Amino acid sequence: MSLRGFHIVFITISTLLALGAGAWCLWIDSVHGSPAFRLGAICSFLAGLVLISYGIWFYRKMKRLRIIT
Repeated sequence: MSLRGFHIVFITISTLLALGAGAWCLWIDSVHGSPAFRLGAICSFLAGLVLISYGIWFYRKMKRLRIIT
């Protein structure tokens, strides 16, 4: 696997982890009602959105440079 391929896989796994952590924080917040978990969920979902946009940007850049077909 090339470094570019690993980068795409790593960004995908990181995005899924951030979204999963956000969902977990929302679940814990509904059970315990702690606002700290709500803040954690918001931060996790924002990180997931940033990772998604970065992944799209990286993929388009590699495609534009004709590194990824």
